Amino acid sequence: MTTNLEIDGRQYSVDVEQDMPLLWVLRDELKIKGVKYGCGIAACGACTVHIDGVAVRSCQVTVSDVTGPITTIEGLGTPEALHAVQSAWIEHQVAQCGYCQSGQIMQAADLLATTPNPTDAEIDEAMSGNLCRCGTYPRIHAAVKTAAAKLQEA
Repeated sequence: MTTNLEIDGRQYSVDVEQDMPLLWVLRDELKIKGVKYGCGIAACGACTVHIDGVAVRSCQVTVSDVTGPITTIEGLGTPEALHAVQSAWIEHQVAQCGYCQSGQIMQAADLLATTPNPTDAEIDEAMSGNLCRCGTYPRIHAAVKTAAAKLQEA
């Protein structure tokens, strides 16, 4: 069945089974590789994207469940104008292996969209579903604080 999706501001038509996870549509059908497969059970956060502005685990959302525009890490900012979270990630040199970072960034961007000045506890709570095997949590936390400050300045 053909499904129309808006992804990163572009329109796509895909002919896939309606119970196919969005993650596979993005990666396998549309070759959008910034979204990562981590665990397949929504426990690690590597596959986090935004649907209608809300962070979701794309491994657990079927294509038929998509009800709004999708934003992936590729659509969060541009090379000319990085999102504040992306720029803070660079500033704090958050990534080590980098595998989880697109999901981490998407989760942090969602947090800051709803909570512009998060407390330490709010950051910990929001980011707790995103796992980093390299253990860059202190840098992630610092980058979220920096991004919040940058967004408040804008």
